[in-house]
Amino acid sequence: MNILVIGGGGREHAVIKTLKKSPHCGKIWCLPGNGGIAADAECHPIKATDLDGIVEFAKAHPVEFAVVTPDDPLVLGLVDRLEAIGIPCFGPRANAAIIEGSKIFSKRLMEKYGIPTAAARTFDDPMSAIGYLKTCDYPVVVKADGLALGKGAVVVADLGEAERAVREMMVDKVFGESGSKILIEEFLTGPEVSVLSFTDGNIVVPMVSSMDHKRARDGDEGPNTGGMGAVAPNPYYTEEIAERCMEEIFLPTVRAMNAEGRTFRGCLYFGLMLTPKGPKVIEYNCRFGDPETQTVLPLLESDLLEIMLAVRNGTLTSGMVRFSDVYSCCVVLASEGYPKKYATGYEITLPALYRGEIFVAGAKREGEKLVTAGGRVVGAVDTGMSLREAVKNAYALAKEIGFENAYLRSDIGARALKALGED
Repeated sequence: MNILVIGGGGREHAVIKTLKKSPHCGKIWCLPGNGGIAADAECHPIKATDLDGIVEFAKAHPVEFAVVTPDDPLVLGLVDRLEAIGIPCFGPRANAAIIEGSKIFSKRLMEKYGIPTAAARTFDDPMSAIGYLKTCDYPVVVKADGLALGKGAVVVADLGEAERAVREMMVDKVFGESGSKILIEEFLTGPEVSVLSFTDGNIVVPMVSSMDHKRARDGDEGPNTGGMGAVAPNPYYTEEIAERCMEEIFLPTVRAMNAEGRTFRGCLYFGLMLTPKGPKVIEYNCRFGDPETQTVLPLLESDLLEIMLAVRNGTLTSGMVRFSDVYSCCVVLASEGYPKKYATGYEITLPALYRGEIFVAGAKREGEKLVTAGGRVVGAVDTGMSLREAVKNAYALAKEIGFENAYLRSDIGARALKALGED
């Protein structure tokens, strides 16, 4: 089966490498892809948001199945466009992708259907928002309504920080029109958990839970990033909590979307906070997370292509999805200065032989050289029979990858090890 994958980051590289393991997998094209993905798929420089260009490419090539992974094209309706020309897709249609495309929509959905989440108020006027902030107890969370590259939620400690966040989003438009409306949300406490899941709109089959590391620097300091690494499984996510989440959050969410006429088929990501009052939803994503995908997919023992086809066709069963019973760790190597200003164009050296997986994110080809072309450059992933072993192996692999101005966090997995009493 010939497959078209949309996207160009480390997440897409992980998806492509996993799809290639399927005996049903034929040729893979990736739009736009990157210099590292080019080793595993034929890449073409068509942006993921260029829906017309993607549709024309699909018409001109023998594409039999498409996998749309980034949030932007999903929210813009790429699945709808491709399905309209007869190409089946993995990924939700636009009317379901809104669950990530609008935080206000998802908050109202949870409130309407009794899905546990933080209390929140919505605003479309900055002065009204600032007026409300003067009445709040701190900290609170200020969130842009729309897509913001995973950086649209800001925890603020006092009124001054809160006012600055509101002005940046609503007046300065740091996230463009995504910040025209905002939520001011109750600050929740407790361990965070990421749970990716497959759903065909009828059942939900969770993948292995994971723990993301969003802050740029060790000790969870520095600005928010798209993610500096992850570990799986998350030690805080016990079987008891998983059962609660299924009954109180996962199935109710899918049923709520069905009731709204927005059946969700694809990968539904649940960002959870395990509060003293039980698990609550922090956010939904309408696609695979990054870098959670790089951490979780190496543990998948089943055929990813068969799963994706079942999701699209409404024939998913829990027995189709199997994961190995080991631990995984992803360490991201980034360009110094990320997520703000950083230099690119430096040659990347990768080991010729290694255990584990190397997923390339921000890189391009210049002749025979692979050079940096983004903030997050490479993800080094490895597994182990214990979390400590997985972390040790991932960092050993990361040390074999080199480029000028590279930086990484040295404490990926530290919180999880502490939870396990292994710190």
